Amino acid sequence: MGEKKKAKAVIVGGSIAGVSCAHALISAGWDVVVLEKSSQPPKGSPTGAGLALDRQAFNIIDSWLPQPQLLQQTTLPLTIDQNQTADGEKKVSRILTRDEDFNFRAAHWADLHGLLYSALPAEVFLWGHSYLSFRTSEDKTSVTVEAKALQTEEIIEINGDLLVAADGCLSSIRKTFLPDLKLRYSGYCAWRGVLDFSGNENSETIMSIQRVYPDLGKCLYFDLNTGSHTVLYELLSKRLNWIWYVHQPEPEQKGNSVTMKVSSDMIENMYQEAEKAWGPELVRVMRETKEPFINIIYDCDPLERIFLDNVVLIGDAAHPTTPHGVRSTNMSILDAAVLGKCIERWGAENIPSALEEYQRIRLPVTSKQVLHSRRMGRIKQGLALPDRKPFDPKTASAEECEELQHKYMPFFAGAPLSVD
Repeated sequence: MGEKKKAKAVIVGGSIAGVSCAHALISAGWDVVVLEKSSQPPKGSPTGAGLALDRQAFNIIDSWLPQPQLLQQTTLPLTIDQNQTADGEKKVSRILTRDEDFNFRAAHWADLHGLLYSALPAEVFLWGHSYLSFRTSEDKTSVTVEAKALQTEEIIEINGDLLVAADGCLSSIRKTFLPDLKLRYSGYCAWRGVLDFSGNENSETIMSIQRVYPDLGKCLYFDLNTGSHTVLYELLSKRLNWIWYVHQPEPEQKGNSVTMKVSSDMIENMYQEAEKAWGPELVRVMRETKEPFINIIYDCDPLERIFLDNVVLIGDAAHPTTPHGVRSTNMSILDAAVLGKCIERWGAENIPSALEEYQRIRLPVTSKQVLHSRRMGRIKQGLALPDRKPFDPKTASAEECEELQHKYMPFFAGAPLSVD
């Protein structure tokens, strides 16, 4: 008798959710193919920006990598979660909350993606392939995915036992079974950038930012102003990651992306607005950053289901979220790990049961985390909430500031990985 044929998953999307899922399913004994429209893997490019990994996601990634210490060496500690506001003439910061048991790690998106990608066999990836459609067999046991090779325009078909939608918050696979789902625009966008200061460690810009933010290298800093806030933390290799959340009408967006192209006029205007709102040290960091960009901030109300037959959603496709609870990447990694464990437990012949269990474990967690993240954003941006008046850091009591901290995120200490 020949060896039993391995089950195969088709993963659409080669970002962190997709490569994490490839690791989890390969660990479960499956074959995988990853479809990604980008023509090649990001080569340490400035794609994306900084992210923060919680301890649970960190340990899961560590288990997928060939050598211990790799992830530790590619990240910096974030042991402090600090919220502060500038008093008076933007000169002195007043600490609103400080949690010194934060225990996260800071990574650059491209560094983390590179680690995960390099630890997979190259042949599982189909770069430069755009997902077109899928169809499930009548008995719901197999799925055929149609994709286009962007260079040759050739249409190919790939058959598998499972289709994983890791195609982001604007997921086209999700649209096929939830056509009426609308994303919720938060009311604000985020200006983002990463300043590479290698070779300029002794510049006035860097010396002064380190003077004003003395715990850079281990602290996640939030500066709050009335109706606005910024984020600042350090990444490995002498890089500073900053974000500024700005209220504005929903931008007209062309194409399938939540990242917006910006003109030099828009950038100059942003600098001028920043000078009115923030201290000169932070504004200088913004000014010296090459190619800042805008993320349009969306989320959506939690879905009631995240699979249909043998098609399953993971990552931002399953739960578009605002970034305020530093959840997006962490949720994606846990989705992948739980999906892999459920598939392994139930076997390829019981995919519906495996997906039902995956949904039962993950949906209660991600639903609470998305809604809490939304709430954190609304508080920090001074927006209305039914149970509290708009937050103003200038006048807020210690009790009103308490909720700014990440430690109140549901499942902050860790989410279940199984049903037991």
